[in-house]
Amino acid sequence: MRILVVGAGATGGYFGARLAEAGQDVTFLVRPQRAAILRERGLRITCLGEETVITPRLATAAELSAPYDLVLLSVKATALGQAIDDVAPAIGPQTAIVPFLNGMAHLETLNARFGAQPVLGGVAKLVTTLNADGDIVRLAPLATLTIGEQDGRPSARVDKIHSLLDDAGIDVSASADIVGAMWHKWVFITTVGALTCLMRGTVGDVVATPGGSGLGPAILAEAAAVSAAAGSPVPDDQLAAITATVTQAGSPFAPSMYRDVAHERPTEVEHVFADLVTRARTLSVGTPLLDLATLHLRVHQHRTADRALEHLGG
Repeated sequence: MRILVVGAGATGGYFGARLAEAGQDVTFLVRPQRAAILRERGLRITCLGEETVITPRLATAAELSAPYDLVLLSVKATALGQAIDDVAPAIGPQTAIVPFLNGMAHLETLNARFGAQPVLGGVAKLVTTLNADGDIVRLAPLATLTIGEQDGRPSARVDKIHSLLDDAGIDVSASADIVGAMWHKWVFITTVGALTCLMRGTVGDVVATPGGSGLGPAILAEAAAVSAAAGSPVPDDQLAAITATVTQAGSPFAPSMYRDVAHERPTEVEHVFADLVTRARTLSVGTPLLDLATLHLRVHQHRTADRALEHLGG
């Protein structure tokens, strides 16, 4: 299969590198600035005892001229519109598109642009970031993918993509309810994101404060209620696992959104938080804590946007 990985950041770069290492035909669609870094340094994965460097095959939007068999879409939600325009020449009648973005709005956007038939659902779980040099830094061993047809039916293409990813050593599973899996990850990331961003600390920092251990479960209850009202109740074992995560004493855990806030970088507030609370209103579900987190992150977004304009003006 000819594989196009859209984005060579902390998610797409990691899984794309694994496919390239396994000898798959992989091209990374990147912006010119990222292409320059990768041509100079290679695509590097570091930490957890690993030092991997590959020489990636790169393409920019202007260089796409023929369809690919498989497109793995792994960009920030804020870049989705441009990424869709860039990747359009690579989408043919037989192309399968597997997005690994947070929330649900991207699925609706892709369906509207390309039709639902080529678009699968996808969930990526890993803990990585990009350092100042543009290298991918692994912060924890977790690195899994889940894929599936939007309507939950078995399909030969899901089986084929699953085998391709599995043969590359990627921990991958196929789901008969990928939309539910996407909702359940959305519940997790909004819970941990709201907890750490509102309190400006790690899970351990929050839990160590009197009354702090009750905040995570309260936020989780709101997010889970929205998911249930949307038709995707979170299973009890997953609720228990998330509860354990947000109440663990001494835990250093904090999600990527918290790191973005701590380093004064923009966040995906509109796509992860605002979209969820908007759906909650439609479903008549109250979410006062998530509403507060959305407001907090919007203020942060406004502040970082103003600083970016000042930098451009200076």
